[in-house]
Parts: sequence; structure tokens; C-alpha cells
Amino acid sequence: MSFGDPNNPYGQPQGQPNPYGQQPQAPYGQPPQAPQAQPGYGYPQQAPPQPQAPYGQPPQVPQQQAYGYPQQGSPYGQQPGMPGMGGPQPYASWGARVGAALLDGLIVGVLPTILYIIAAVVTANTVTHVTRPDTSYCGTDYQCISDAYTAANSSAGSTPVLALILISIAALITLAGGLFLIAKEGSTGQTPGKKALNIRVVREATGQPLGFGLALGRKLCHAVDGPLCGLGYWWPLWDEKSQTFADKIVSTVVVRTQ
Repeated sequence: MSFGDPNNPYGQPQGQPNPYGQQPQAPYGQPPQAPQAQPGYGYPQQAPPQPQAPYGQPPQVPQQQAYGYPQQGSPYGQQPGMPGMGGPQPYASWGARVGAALLDGLIVGVLPTILYIIAAVVTANTVTHVTRPDTSYCGTDYQCISDAYTAANSSAGSTPVLALILISIAALITLAGGLFLIAKEGSTGQTPGKKALNIRVVREATGQPLGFGLALGRKLCHAVDGPLCGLGYWWPLWDEKSQTFADKIVSTVVVRTQ
């Protein structure tokens, strides 16, 4: 201990701890240092500083999702894209939907239409070859003559058996073709016509194919599109999601694939 030490004018010993609750004093002639704040008991440590963005670019603010809350999705065909779908896909135009329907009708309806035409020709040919009934045996009996003409008209008005067979085959082909289109639409979302025009029908919430049951229900719901001059079929022209009434009922949308 030296009484001449300017840093220890009162002769106090060096290196002794300060009394409880007092801050250590800086040496004479130096500014005091601010004490480092210690985290309180039970409080988490401060997060490390975030890296700064390059000069001239705005800093990126991370988005955090509250714990326990599900992520919010967006409808199919809008930003952001559906998971696993490779991004959002725009809704199909009204013209593309009409073109696909015409192609499907042409593919399924060609053979039945031919059979119906043949049946009509057979029926017309049978009626043409009906001859005037023989009334020579009736003499002047007007009742006999009337019965003869009635029998001739009855035979002429009946449909030939061949025509009935052709009509039945055409109806079965039409039914089978309709079920084929529903099955393709339910499994892949595309009928041959939709595939040719690069569109498909999917569930609005998930973007997945409908399945046979929902595809059949959608086809039946098209009955509400027909009244009022087919207003439901015209509705996609100004609808935000290009939906018909049937699409809105079963929650489906038609989107472009390319």
C-alpha cells in the first residue's frame, strides 16, 4: 500500500469485491463502462442478430405462423398453387368447354346416330310398300270394306322388328358411351374432348379428380343448367371461376392443363 498512489488516495486495498448491489468504479480518468444486462431468471436468452440484406435491397421480414393454427390454403386455380400440383392453373375458357362437349358428343354419338337413321329408313320403306287392301270379296258390304282398310292401316303404322332392334342397339351404345365419359372424367378429370383441348375438371378444394360418384352427380346436376334457355351453361361467361350451376352445387372447377 502506498499513500502516494493517485488511484488509491485513501489507501484502500485493491482487488476487493464491491459491496452487494454497487457497481465497480472505473480507474481515475477513464469513462465508466455500462454494465451488461443479465437475463432474469426464467427468461429466454436473446435471439442472435439476423443477417443484414445486401446494400440497396429491402430487408426480408420472416413470416411466422402461430403455434397450433393450420396453414390457410387458397382455392384451386388461385395463388398460391395447390400442394403437389406444380403451381396454380387458370380456369378454362367457355369456348374450350363448349368445344370439348361437342367433341365428346361427336365421338360417342356417331354410331348411334347412324343406327337411328337406318331404323328410320327401314320404317319409312315399310310404310311405302303398303298396298291398297283387297275389298273384292266384300261386295256392297260397307262394314267389310271399312274393316279391310282398318287392318291395312294398322299394319302400316306398326314399326318393323328390324327398326326396333336398331333403335335398341343405338340406345345401349349411347348409354355405354355416357358411362365411359363419366368414368374418364372421374378418374383423370379429362374426357377425350377435354384432353384434346387441354382442360380438365377437378375438385375446387383440393384440385384432385372427382371420382365416379361425384362425376355422376355433377352430370345429373346439369339438369339445373338447362332451364331459362340454358342459363347455367352460359353462366361461365361472366362467372369469376367459370362455373356452371352444376359446378357450384358439387364444388368443382374446370381448369387448363397447359
